[in-house]
Amino acid sequence: MKHAHALLFLILLSLSPVRARAEEMKLQPENLDALLATALANNPEVKASEARWQMFSSKVKQASAPEETMLMLKMQNLPVRSPLRFNQDPQSAKVIGLSRALPFWGKRGLRTEVARHEADSYRWAFEERQLELARMVRESYYQLWAVDKELKSVEKNLKILSDFITITELKYSVNQGVQQDIFKAGVEKSKMLNMQLSLQQQRRSLEANLNYLLYRPVSTPVGTIADFSLPMVTIPEEQLNTMALEHRPQLKSLVSLFEKAKASRRLADKERWPDFNLSVEYMFREAVATPMATDPGDNMVSVGVSFNLPFLSQKGRAMQAESTFESSMATAELNGLKNTISYTIRETLAQLERRSKMVELYKKGVIPQSEHALESALISYRLNKVDFLTLLDARMSTFNNERELYDAEAEYMMKLAQLEATIGTPLTLPAAADEHPGTHSH
Repeated sequence: MKHAHALLFLILLSLSPVRARAEEMKLQPENLDALLATALANNPEVKASEARWQMFSSKVKQASAPEETMLMLKMQNLPVRSPLRFNQDPQSAKVIGLSRALPFWGKRGLRTEVARHEADSYRWAFEERQLELARMVRESYYQLWAVDKELKSVEKNLKILSDFITITELKYSVNQGVQQDIFKAGVEKSKMLNMQLSLQQQRRSLEANLNYLLYRPVSTPVGTIADFSLPMVTIPEEQLNTMALEHRPQLKSLVSLFEKAKASRRLADKERWPDFNLSVEYMFREAVATPMATDPGDNMVSVGVSFNLPFLSQKGRAMQAESTFESSMATAELNGLKNTISYTIRETLAQLERRSKMVELYKKGVIPQSEHALESALISYRLNKVDFLTLLDARMSTFNNERELYDAEAEYMMKLAQLEATIGTPLTLPAAADEHPGTHSH
């Protein structure tokens, strides 16, 4: 009996959460900057957005290029009965001519300006897509971190529950426990195994999503995520709004569309003025000596100018209507986006503050208290002052508190990624005074 008590005491000592260690994963930690660089370089949607910008940039050169000169070759006024004889009629001639369209002064410059503003809007849309991709990579990164921490916690608790089963069996064998405790510990272990399977599946899904964002095979292994410090957002809300107005690409894209609409309106006003077409023709004639007519066949030249009559066309009025609606649309979207940015910044700051306080509460209060409660339950259980269910509840309470802490830390970093995407630029932030890398190993 003394030997059984000694063995029980040694097993209980080994259950201390301070000494419980999870098995380290074999994969090397991932580097967030390297993942972001890979995603920005390889993601097909980003490449498509960049190609779209380059495509519209090429249209700027097209709009600024002068109209091409037209070459004209013709044979005119040939008799039907002898179409290849040029000495039968004085009006017959071989003609070569050049012509070029000349838009009214200022139209080409306005067309170039319209094309440039449109290309700029796609340039900023490309940068907005990069921001969005970076946000999604960061979110997957920190979700993986939380899942890895929870998996380690599950592994640790599975070992502890296995030891609990050994203890209950040993106590039952020496008539110090009840068989129901063995069954209860087995049920909790089965639940923990099911949770482990669920977390493993969740990790595979997150791996596939991250690989999708990086445009690499979905089966590519993803290593562990290194621990991190929680940066503190100390920048005032008003300053964040100012930074967003200065840096957010989507805002700049809408401003470019607004400027395009203004240039389109000026171009529509210019369409009231005619475009010109200048032409010059040189006619090669042959001498004619027939009973009907005699002509020495002197060569001739003709110069002409033609122009359209825009007041007979509906094009200008339609262009004015289009530019008016485009300007109204861009203005409304710009105001809406500013309103959304302002709301998102305030909401995200509130979420960050709530999660920061939650992390501090769990680290300084909830988890230390639950660990003390577990230590007390272990001692009391060893002295037969509490039942097994109390000990098990204390262990599961500590486990659940750890999971909630990991989730809160990951959510904090994900919200920070959303804030940076909303503002349009990375933030340089100090870490919390009590935060140090590598401290997330509760």
